[in-house]
Amino acid sequence: MDWLLRHLWEAWLGLAIVLGVVEMFSLDLIVGMLAIGAVVGMVLALVDAPVALQVLGAAGASVAMLALVRPSMIKNLRAGPELSLGHDKLVGTQGVVIAEMSGLSTGRIKIGGEDWSARPYDETMTIPAGETVEVLAIRGATAFVHPVARLES
Repeated sequence: MDWLLRHLWEAWLGLAIVLGVVEMFSLDLIVGMLAIGAVVGMVLALVDAPVALQVLGAAGASVAMLALVRPSMIKNLRAGPELSLGHDKLVGTQGVVIAEMSGLSTGRIKIGGEDWSARPYDETMTIPAGETVEVLAIRGATAFVHPVARLES
């Protein structure tokens, strides 16, 4: 029994490793939080804390990780990236007008090296060639754009 008390940190380390391996198979982030608690128990064993304090430290760290860290990790994992596919990825980008457009006539713009037919989002506007515009929407094969404000010096 005396040997076990002298090498208790190794038991905590072994428990942390086993729990870590189990977490790799379960991927639910519960067993991993318990493994972190076992690491806290190991650290307390290394500084010769009493066994009761090691158990309380490991349990407290595990509960704290489950209550405070796991919910935000789950939320971030489930959110995932927002993917824009097709022509929707062009909404919000800027382009240059290469053929004048107005509410009555369709013009042309260059976005990311591609030519697109375009119309002003505000039908009362006329946008001359050379103007920088932002794509606000795409309907069919036509981009609806609005001029980007310029700072006059």
